[in-house]
Amino acid sequence: MQFADRQELRKRLSEAGLKATHQRIVVYEALMALHGQHPVAEEVYRHLQPANPSISLGTVYKTLDTFVETGFIRRVLSEEGGKRYDVNTIAHNHIYCSNTKEILDFEDDELSQLLTDFFRRRHLENFDIQTITVHLTGKKKAPGQQIRITQVSK
Repeated sequence: MQFADRQELRKRLSEAGLKATHQRIVVYEALMALHGQHPVAEEVYRHLQPANPSISLGTVYKTLDTFVETGFIRRVLSEEGGKRYDVNTIAHNHIYCSNTKEILDFEDDELSQLLTDFFRRRHLENFDIQTITVHLTGKKKAPGQQIRITQVSK
């Protein structure tokens, strides 16, 4: 969820039922600056600290928790149980590299359709599916190179 400027961010915070405080604005801006990295709270704190020395790590944690509770951002758990944060609130999948600790987003319409069709054919008693996501865990074969998903012809 990207916003054109602070005014739009203030409006969206208000629509989510949140006051547009300075702390919330700078925490969200730090998340946006770190977008794609799925940062932990300490990384968000380190990013915003130089320009905002009066904001504590506790405030960052509380703000991130509030954002998650209101659906403003998503929490992504790493394999070691750490809480990481994602500004992309649209349903998508993640790849977790256990040797580099990276979490990467990936979207695949074909996979989403396969999973939706699979669960549509199953009867899950007393359970209403809201979102289906996949979390792949593995290790990079060459840690210095990027992970790429390519289409293999059938």
